[in-house]
Amino acid sequence: MSATARIGVIVPSTNTLVERDFRRALPPGVSLHAARMLIADTTADGEREMVERHLPQAVEDLRTARVDVVVFACTSAAAVLGRDGEAELVERLGRETGARVVSTNTAVHRALERAGVRRVAAVTAYVDELTERIALGLREAGFEVPVALGMGIRDPFAIAEVPPAAIVALAERALAEAACDGLFVSCTNLPAMEIREQLAERFGVPVVTSNQATVDEALAAVGETV
Repeated sequence: MSATARIGVIVPSTNTLVERDFRRALPPGVSLHAARMLIADTTADGEREMVERHLPQAVEDLRTARVDVVVFACTSAAAVLGRDGEAELVERLGRETGARVVSTNTAVHRALERAGVRRVAAVTAYVDELTERIALGLREAGFEVPVALGMGIRDPFAIAEVPPAAIVALAERALAEAACDGLFVSCTNLPAMEIREQLAERFGVPVVTSNQATVDEALAAVGETV
């Protein structure tokens, strides 16, 4: 990609993986610029407070960087907003920044569709309430979700410290509970992108992770702007 392009990512303040995963995948000529939203805990109330109180400043910061693509990189917050709320958020981000907008949840749904997945097992880092929101969002997008399991983590910073073996174990448990033709590993601060191929090989189904889907969608959006 010869032209210079800028991707802006909006992440919870505790997220330490989105920037790392993006930078590993960026082609020459594409730069990454992050803005952060303060978050207290990984609960529905914590996600709402983050979006309502701290998202506006993050949007303003990225607007001044004149980015070409804005990424809302928080699976759980978009799930709490719901389908209509997420659509309104995407419209608002585009209007206020003048950039193309990518939301992780929408990116995940498109990645599952491209992989031909219809019955998806969802595993998350979250408490039950947020895991249920993720499952609901998938169902509203037309997927069957016979099983959705979470790790119950409330400390958002601690999510990045989950060992790969714990992700594998939860995925194994989920796929043992119900026959599915795909696996979704949810949370942009969970170190799942790096073991995606390992999961796919072990379980023999397509695997989508929050960061992998987001990176793919953002790079596709960049390709349409340059």
